[in-house]
Amino acid sequence: MTTITPVDTKLATPPNPSPAPGRFRGILSGGNTQLIIGLTLIAVVAVAAAVSLFWTPYDPVRSVAGDRLFFPSAEHPFGTDRYGRDLLSGIMVGARTTLFVGTVAVAIAAVIGVPLGILAGMRPKRVGTFIMGGSDVVMAFPGLLLAIVFGAVFGADTVTAMVALGIGAAPAFARVARAGTLQVMKTEYVFAARAANRSGLAIATRHILPNIGGMIVVQCSVNFGIAVLAEAGLSFLGLGTKPPTPSWGRMLQDSQQFLGSHDYLALIPGLAIAVAVLGFNLLGDGLRDRFDPKLRTR
Repeated sequence: MTTITPVDTKLATPPNPSPAPGRFRGILSGGNTQLIIGLTLIAVVAVAAAVSLFWTPYDPVRSVAGDRLFFPSAEHPFGTDRYGRDLLSGIMVGARTTLFVGTVAVAIAAVIGVPLGILAGMRPKRVGTFIMGGSDVVMAFPGLLLAIVFGAVFGADTVTAMVALGIGAAPAFARVARAGTLQVMKTEYVFAARAANRSGLAIATRHILPNIGGMIVVQCSVNFGIAVLAEAGLSFLGLGTKPPTPSWGRMLQDSQQFLGSHDYLALIPGLAIAVAVLGFNLLGDGLRDRFDPKLRTR
């Protein structure tokens, strides 16, 4: 008589081949220079944004006719613009706007893209092909172009920019999540979980999501830098953050007529954008090197 041995559900516990979000102990070890520099640059932007919540050197939206176009000095470290507004105060509040837009846009992209990518990786091939086909259609429209279209239809403001940038970035998250899901679905512990009649939702949340978490975090960092650059571009075109709220992109737009005489008006917001984008890109590269065992070994 053949004895059927019940499946041990403990085998369904994944061995955590890649770090999950929240398990970052020792993440800065190993001399990862890119990661450290990226975190430092982002910390500078984040501190400026946090401080602007309760203090700025001057009122960032107050115009003072007698202070127009002051060069950087002890009184105004970054100078003033053509309306007499303090540029340092505007940069600090603009950092808050930039981080807010980037955070919401990346969150929208992850909430839409990650579940679709996991679903495409878990379901039969024809279902995955259909989902990724729709993703390719959305990916054909760059996020900046999508934001311009949304601004023309629904009105240009910060909310429209965040939603458009989030939808435009969702296909990238779906692709990353699907690629990771396909790898995890081939592991023994997922086979054991299926044999134990675990539901698809349980497998996705308990086994797949923790093991592709590192890939998702890296994608979030990379897309955050893209969102910062896109928000600045939209504000430069007048389709992003509305005045009088300070925005780095609109500061660049206002500085055009003063190039050659007051170059600091373009240099300072341009450097702020560059620092933020570089910080998130370096953070993404550092996290990728940290989470990828092959790159870490190399």
